[in-house]
Amino acid sequence: MQTKTILAAALLGSTAITPALAQDRTEVNFWHAMGGQLGERTDAFATEFNATQDACQVNSIYKGNYTETMTQAIAAFRAGEQPHIVQVFEVGTATMMSAADRGAVYPVHQLMEDQGIAFDEADYLPGVISYYSDTDGNLLSLPFNSSTPVMWVNLDLFEENDLEVPTTWDGVVEASRVLKEAGVPSPFGMGWQSWTMIENFSAWHDLPIGTEQNGFAGLGTELTIDNEHVVNHIQRLADMAEDGLFSYGGRRGDSRPQFVNGEAAMWINSSAYYGGFVADIEDFEFTQVEMPLDTSVADEPQNSIIGGATLWVLQGHEDDAEYACTAQFLDFLSGTEQQADWAQATGYVPITLAAAELMEERGFFEENPGTDVAITQLTLNEPTENSRGLRFGNFVQIRDVINEELEEVWSGEKTAEEALDAAVERGNELLRRFEQSNS
Repeated sequence: MQTKTILAAALLGSTAITPALAQDRTEVNFWHAMGGQLGERTDAFATEFNATQDACQVNSIYKGNYTETMTQAIAAFRAGEQPHIVQVFEVGTATMMSAADRGAVYPVHQLMEDQGIAFDEADYLPGVISYYSDTDGNLLSLPFNSSTPVMWVNLDLFEENDLEVPTTWDGVVEASRVLKEAGVPSPFGMGWQSWTMIENFSAWHDLPIGTEQNGFAGLGTELTIDNEHVVNHIQRLADMAEDGLFSYGGRRGDSRPQFVNGEAAMWINSSAYYGGFVADIEDFEFTQVEMPLDTSVADEPQNSIIGGATLWVLQGHEDDAEYACTAQFLDFLSGTEQQADWAQATGYVPITLAAAELMEERGFFEENPGTDVAITQLTLNEPTENSRGLRFGNFVQIRDVINEELEEVWSGEKTAEEALDAAVERGNELLRRFEQSNS
């Protein structure tokens, strides 16, 4: 969907600031992890902001995927060459909070106060803001691209086979069998497997991911993802894989072609695939629905948890004008029009209540059924200690461990119980290392 912001940015892109003019501006470097179409839209925000005034120049720079961007930012800080703003995915929050304790981070709430910019945490979606706030409720980083897992559905395949879209995991298995018999290569698929199949499965069913309120209460945490409910869920997927109902397509979003090409009729992954699907899928109708419920675990869902990333401001720049421009840019990104346009174009949830209201006033949700599912899931119930999210140190590495162990399950090398027991043991070792280096 073309929006006013994107159109304006596209027009402005042809009149880029000349080097001579840029020298008269205060420069701010913004490192991000948005590639492809998302990267173009992210860069467009900087282009539009630069055109609104003549004092600041934001340089939007793609630095690779989430892990690569965070790693490069840490290395740059150690070398004294850090950007002003860096985009960090949600599982890097504990690491960045540790950096904040050591003076490396300029908390967003403090930045805005210091620069005299009105800023109220109450303007933001509660499920988003709580993830990135300290124990006193102060926002440490600015939510930018927040999403949550949904189940993407190929409506044509369901209609052709006279099937109702399932709302439970038993229904997913039953529908997958019918679709497989009808010739669908791999009826069910998923991506970001730790996030969707363990972290969000747990929150959706109000199960703890770890002790100490999933890490929010402090260090000394232990993972609990080897509980019987998660084990049974992963074993169910393993059984589906053995029966040809599920085919593992790789980490992150590597399995996206399964859904786009019609190989999978159901695919659980981020709501942020919406913009790409609108552009790439022409042969069938699709929608997004809530994640399935395991009725053997819970009678009703609790709430999902977010993914995506926030923008962290790094200390170490001596010119206060640079931080003034940084604050102005973050304030611009939080604008109602910008957030509504971004959410409509991408599938990320609007981070402010005003942006969500504007989308509804525009009729976007009514004209695009399913696009409100992510917001509904995140706000379904007041978050519990189990469903607020997670805040574990070294969780980027822990996710890699979980990926490795789950891949052993999909290949038939391990049972779900063996793999999750190993993931907890290896993950807890990484938690202890984080504590030792941050105590």
